[in-house]
Amino acid sequence: MYAIVEIAGQQFKVQKDQQIFVHRLENKEGDKVSFDNVLLIDNNGKVNVGAPAITGASVTVKVLEHLKGDKVTVFKKKRRKGYKVKNGHRQYLTKIQIEAIAESGATKKVETAKAEKTEDTPAKEVKEVKKTAPKAAAPKASTEKTTTKKAAPKKAAAKEDKEK
Repeated sequence: MYAIVEIAGQQFKVQKDQQIFVHRLENKEGDKVSFDNVLLIDNNGKVNVGAPAITGASVTVKVLEHLKGDKVTVFKKKRRKGYKVKNGHRQYLTKIQIEAIAESGATKKVETAKAEKTEDTPAKEVKEVKKTAPKAAAPKASTEKTTTKKAAPKKAAAKEDKEK
């Protein structure tokens, strides 16, 4: 049996008695914590998928210890420019152990609740549609072509004046 659960903003595939590292949790060492945002449970081939989460399902974990992850060196460089920056980072982590994966029959209850709601409401309600008068059509532009004389270019006008 395994489950996909969201812990501290990340999704993990977990099984019973598994130990994993997650982003730092605020709980003290030795505390038991329950996570309700279970997205999927696989129970020996029976897959239960939530939409988006399975209601009633939870994963119980025990906080083992708080620690820091490996150091990551971040080095930036632009060649031939004299630009070099070196930074480092160590992530704060929490080591947890999966105690139990609880699956409940909440999905069946939800389905029956949906069925009851559909029985109470009429099959199809007919809505009255108000018919409005069509909007007055905008006046169409006339299709007649009007002839307009274009002004002669200045140079051509100057030549005509010299010829006269």
